[in-house]
Amino acid sequence: MTALPAGEAPVETPPDAARGPRVFAFDNTYARELPGTYVAWPPARVPAPKTLYLNRELAHELGADAALLDGDAGAAVLAGNVLPDGAQPIAQAYAGHQFGGFSPQLGDGRALLLGEVVDRHGRRRDIAFKGSGRTPFSRGGDGKAAVGPMLREVLVGEAMHALGIPTTRALAVVATGERVRRERALPGAVLTRVAASHLRVGTFEFFAARGDVERLRRVADHAIARHDPALAGEPQRHLALLRAVAQRQAALVAQWINVGFIHGVMNTDNTTISGETIDYGPCAFLEAYDPRTVFSSIDHHGRYAFGNQPHIVRWNLARLAEALLPLLADDTERAVALATEVIDAFPAWYRHALLQGQRAKLGLQRSDAELDDADATLAADWLALLQAERVDFTLAWRRLADAAAGDDAPLRALFADPQAPDAWLARWRARCALDDGGAASLQAAAARAARMRAVNPLVIPRNHRVEEALAAASDDGDLAPFERLLAALKRPYDDAPELAAYAEPAPAHVTAAYRTFCGT
Repeated sequence: MTALPAGEAPVETPPDAARGPRVFAFDNTYARELPGTYVAWPPARVPAPKTLYLNRELAHELGADAALLDGDAGAAVLAGNVLPDGAQPIAQAYAGHQFGGFSPQLGDGRALLLGEVVDRHGRRRDIAFKGSGRTPFSRGGDGKAAVGPMLREVLVGEAMHALGIPTTRALAVVATGERVRRERALPGAVLTRVAASHLRVGTFEFFAARGDVERLRRVADHAIARHDPALAGEPQRHLALLRAVAQRQAALVAQWINVGFIHGVMNTDNTTISGETIDYGPCAFLEAYDPRTVFSSIDHHGRYAFGNQPHIVRWNLARLAEALLPLLADDTERAVALATEVIDAFPAWYRHALLQGQRAKLGLQRSDAELDDADATLAADWLALLQAERVDFTLAWRRLADAAAGDDAPLRALFADPQAPDAWLARWRARCALDDGGAASLQAAAARAARMRAVNPLVIPRNHRVEEALAAASDDGDLAPFERLLAALKRPYDDAPELAAYAEPAPAHVTAAYRTFCGT
């Protein structure tokens, strides 16, 4: 087991790390306030760094001078050969339940937190490397990453950002000029990831499993200061933190479900305290609607299937609750009762968030409590219809907006039996009429269709398009398909001719055989 540094002194930059320009205004509270929760560690040097992707808009948001990240000098910084002034690279310690089994020590095995910045909007954000080499937590791995999986993080993260879903984001991907061995030799890369924080459920599990209540308390108080400062003065602040995390996760997974996103590896070390989506490994998007859908090559029993995601988030939150028990009450029975109240409240928070999203997707505005059951049933029956008819999830919602405008033909064309949606459409239109005061009008129909097109995307990261782009970049060094797809994903709601190819599902035989991999 790795020995973590002791003492109260702040981390020092490892002596073999070269210093570069002051790109970011770092203020590293995790390193400063939480000694004993990380190992100071330098990124590995790489032979020939070359920037493949740089998010200039995000760099500006972080207060960085993007010009300092350009060219060879910028690639050296973004690969870890030269550390920007003020960076304090650390490998964070955490544990995790992976596919239900507990690993008491995981930690950053191929990642390093460089530091924190306060962005132009006053938000504190982490800047971290992924694929920057071995650390004391690598557990025999090489600590490296490949071009394809790192560019996948760009594509899916930026798509989620454009869809309005909380997410980590990629600042840059730099090719390293070396090969990494997976099923075959692949070109290596380092990702620079930006997050609200890298605090995870597994962070709390690490210290709880060791009975280190003092560090557990410090981490919890750090999380409160970082994400929920208004809770700091509450007498039950750690219980309030649990509740806040549960509510954020309920809202997040409801958004996943409403866009058809499958995370693929929902371990507790991939469940954030911030409520952001993190770690785009074996992730994918539904095509034909089926809650049992699994794309991950390592999820042999469907634990993280699309429809299981709300249940798994609740399970992960129960693990957080267990970790926090020593902070909730001196009496264990009382602590368990308090934590159980939060975990038991999760389904209602999730259903509320899901229904809010479904109402918007259905073009409904009234949210009276007396309509909740009927509206939830209407949405559930719509999804059952899609499943029975094997209809594309994304296009079905989008073409329902056409039906709202009075044109049913595009929607019916998605069904093998064009009359299959008739009965449901009649119920939906009757419900829409309640919003319109019982009197339909062209103006109300147009307004409803516009609202629906603003929340039902046309363009998502179609799995076959993602694979085409990654294969071209990784195998041929051709970034043009990646760049075209990325540009399309930044416009998910636009109905433009140049985006049409990115809105089409893969052929059924391609989707049936599609598998994703974790990239490690």
